[in-house]
Amino acid sequence: MANTQNFQIKKRNNLAWIIIVLVALAAAAGLFYYLKSQSSDTVVFGKVLKVHFEPAMAGEERIIQYVAKNIAPDYGIELEAVGLQDPVQADRAVADGQYAATIYQHQWWLKQVVDANGFDLTPVFPVYQWGFGIYSDKHASIDELPAGAVIAIPIDGANQGQALWLLEREGLIGLNKNIEPRVAKIRDVVTNTRNFQFKELDLLTLPRVLDSVDAAVGYVSQFDAGKISRDKGILFPKAPRTFASQLVIGTKFLNDPQIQKLRQAFADPRLKTYLETTDDPLVQGVLTPVSEN
Repeated sequence: MANTQNFQIKKRNNLAWIIIVLVALAAAAGLFYYLKSQSSDTVVFGKVLKVHFEPAMAGEERIIQYVAKNIAPDYGIELEAVGLQDPVQADRAVADGQYAATIYQHQWWLKQVVDANGFDLTPVFPVYQWGFGIYSDKHASIDELPAGAVIAIPIDGANQGQALWLLEREGLIGLNKNIEPRVAKIRDVVTNTRNFQFKELDLLTLPRVLDSVDAAVGYVSQFDAGKISRDKGILFPKAPRTFASQLVIGTKFLNDPQIQKLRQAFADPRLKTYLETTDDPLVQGVLTPVSEN
């Protein structure tokens, strides 16, 4: 009888220890996976914040460098300008917190990227306006454009609307009144008394075809990069505010203390003064203060 009791007590003790060990292991595993998930999802921005610019737009880098040197220190942060040619990967990096922000895109281009990729990004306010106009290698003014003139315009939706809207504002064509001008396509041209022919091309291609068309509509920065003299520009109207470049931030980081300092730095009025007064050829006439309307 005594042996049986001793055996039963020992068995119960072993079972209890096994249960305790299993519970401890389960708790440790749960803690490990919790900490792992937290570390992979949490982004901690340090003092140095990376701000993206498109390498083809050299003036954007100059803006970041100006803010970094003259404004950011007053807000207790440092900026690093980072160039990444692929705009989709740049937006992905901002959404994931690898970069603090990007300044290369207007809100309608951003919408295209977000709709196609599902990135969680927020345009917080406009930073600057791109110089945008009409260039010609053959004609000295828009009045000289002949009937049937071939006009090259951007092929992407976000910038094609801007080009067609510019032509409408100058009275050269008429757009369907039921269509918002910024999203206009060639099919929405309803008045074309001079029978202009439109050629859709990639933005980077526009400077290269200027000598083979009557005119091309696009960004000053693109034509500068293509070594096209600004003397070839026959019209440089102010672009609507809706096409201004935005400071774009990952939505989940909007309230991060460092990101708030970044927003304050780019909203500082000294940046507008710089855009108005700089004689830097990469910025002057290329990136301008934001339009009032």
